[in-house]
Amino acid sequence: MNLVTYIKSGLIKGKFKLGIWGLGYLGCSSAAYFAKANIRSLGTDINSQKVIEINNGDEPITNLENWLGFKINPLVKQKLISATTDWQKLIDPSVPVHLIAVSTEKNNKPYNNNVVDVITKLCNLKKIRMSYPPLIIIESTLTPNQADDLIIPLFRKNKLKVGRDILLGVAPRRDWFSSPERSLVNIPRVIGGTTKQTTDFMHAIFNLVCKHVIVARNHRYAEIVKSVENAYRQVDISLANQLTLAYPDVDMVEILKLVGTKWNMNTYYPSFGAGGYCIPIAPLYVLEGAKYPNELTLLKQSLSTNLMQPIKVAKSIIKRGAKKVGILGICYKGDVPIWNSSPAIPIIKMLQQKKIKVKIYDPYFCNVNFTKRGPLFGFEIETFNFPEGLAEFDTILLVSDHKKFRLTNVNIIKKYLRKCRLILDNTSLWANLNFGTNIKYYRIGSENWIKGEKV
Repeated sequence: MNLVTYIKSGLIKGKFKLGIWGLGYLGCSSAAYFAKANIRSLGTDINSQKVIEINNGDEPITNLENWLGFKINPLVKQKLISATTDWQKLIDPSVPVHLIAVSTEKNNKPYNNNVVDVITKLCNLKKIRMSYPPLIIIESTLTPNQADDLIIPLFRKNKLKVGRDILLGVAPRRDWFSSPERSLVNIPRVIGGTTKQTTDFMHAIFNLVCKHVIVARNHRYAEIVKSVENAYRQVDISLANQLTLAYPDVDMVEILKLVGTKWNMNTYYPSFGAGGYCIPIAPLYVLEGAKYPNELTLLKQSLSTNLMQPIKVAKSIIKRGAKKVGILGICYKGDVPIWNSSPAIPIIKMLQQKKIKVKIYDPYFCNVNFTKRGPLFGFEIETFNFPEGLAEFDTILLVSDHKKFRLTNVNIIKKYLRKCRLILDNTSLWANLNFGTNIKYYRIGSENWIKGEKV
């Protein structure tokens, strides 16, 4: 029996388990989907509360069940998922496959310290006797060439030869994290190893849970895919935002819909700006790893465009004479409790600088009994209750397309908008609602959304 067959069989029979480093969005979902396929895992994280929640069968991430499509509690009870803060428990012959799923972003920039920390710990594998080389797969987003320039030399420094003592591969995640239809199970998975044996091993492991596994030429090609595909999206989104600024007197949303009817075109819409961990940072990964970064002028411009878009939105609100502004949603995307790089943040900061009263409501951050939120966002911001709290604002910014905003009865919403004179809708969530003549409603990109009359 060869190595791949031996390990795969051992995982299926419960003799072996996966080691998962980092139990955030990537790590938790990897553990969950492999558990669904009856494969055991042991995850480690420095967050002790998260570890306790997982071992109790509770959701360590808000809304986890909705985008997984199932509960993790039964899988925990079956001992298919377990977690620990003691990473040394993963340095064991019973853990032949390791998935690295730690954050590679900090302060909206690429950050490799977490990966370096995990690789350094994995070098302790040389201290235990294993009859086979363990497989290490990096699911985190890497700066192009980081595996060759940083990770492999680190193994070498610790007297571990990649391809002999350690099998190293890269398999970046593409999940949408908002629905089970766009998960690691359904989205094509690009993989690449440093050797053919490694790639074959990876293919066998991911075939246990992924419907579509695509083999890249090697780890270098798999490594760059995630950053490049998101950089493409960033450029397209930036163009959509530039178009609506260049043609403010036309409905650019409608135009882009028509453009998207061509067979080889994707459709991107104007917005307050791109947010989250992936798209706004992707150009930085690509630029950092490029041999000739000065050639990537479009990427550099897209960074500037995305940075300035929320500032232009805020300036437009200021010029309209807004006095009290209610922000609906601080998450960058509907029902995904991530506020990192949310365009709402710079909008709020600029409005506050101009002494405009700003409050927020987000069901994923405002349901924990506080009136002000400081440390989490880096600035203080008052909150309000939805929908009754809408009554105090002359301007509403609908940032996130949360279900709560979509499913709340429209008549109840209108009831509390008696002082409102302006609504800017980032997601077209309320585009079909009739707010009457007293309220100016604009979806982002519609005619005159960036100027208009004073409130």
